[in-house]
Amino acid sequence: MKKQRLKAVALSTVLSAGALVGSVAQADQTLNSILQVGEQKTKLAQASQQKIDKIADQTASLLNDFKVVNKQIEGLRVYNAQLEKQIANQLKVIGQLEESIENVTVMERQIQPLILKMLDGLEQFVALDVPFHKAEREERLEMLRNNQERADISVAEKFRQVLEAYKIESEYGRKIDTYKDTLTVGGQEREVNVLRVGRIALMYQTTDTELSGAWDQRAQAWTELDSGEYRSAILKGIRIAKKQASIDVLKLPILAPEAAQ
Repeated sequence: MKKQRLKAVALSTVLSAGALVGSVAQADQTLNSILQVGEQKTKLAQASQQKIDKIADQTASLLNDFKVVNKQIEGLRVYNAQLEKQIANQLKVIGQLEESIENVTVMERQIQPLILKMLDGLEQFVALDVPFHKAEREERLEMLRNNQERADISVAEKFRQVLEAYKIESEYGRKIDTYKDTLTVGGQEREVNVLRVGRIALMYQTTDTELSGAWDQRAQAWTELDSGEYRSAILKGIRIAKKQASIDVLKLPILAPEAAQ
């Protein structure tokens, strides 16, 4: 009898243990399911966060692009406003040019006589001026005179050439210059170094530095100078003109200006 009770108790114990083991297994399975669900939620949350981060980055990039485009648009507005002003000014200039073109024939008829008068005046000036670079200046005048008859040179170019000649003549009066020439000295032709100081003094000195002379504008002739008084000064002036010596004060033969008539 006792054995049967013990068996029953043992059987009950075994059944209870089996039930406990089954409950534990079921609990483990439930816990695993819960963990799996939690892990899936975590992965979904991570994926959602990645999407959110990506959308945020895209939004920030679009915002930056928007700001850049806005700046470009503002710059283009300023540029367009400036262009509109320039176009308005260009239209004004075009109108003035069209008006000038309409009057070009009249202007040409007025300019051509002016050029001839200017050329006549320049020729007269060179003829009465101190005779330096005479051949060069006369060749320039002859070229200008010949160009007046050429049909392939515009009136504007002829006018420019005459103005350029006036400019060259004006520059002569502001510079010191030296060049070689052949003059009649003491009854015979001699090679000399000519020294020109603007238009206030024109002198010569033979290449052996023994003889010196100066141009007398009143007499329209060369006058011999005392070699002892001006020899070294003229020689130094020639060296200064050649940039072989520094600029210095020179004692040179300069005629006093004539009294006004």
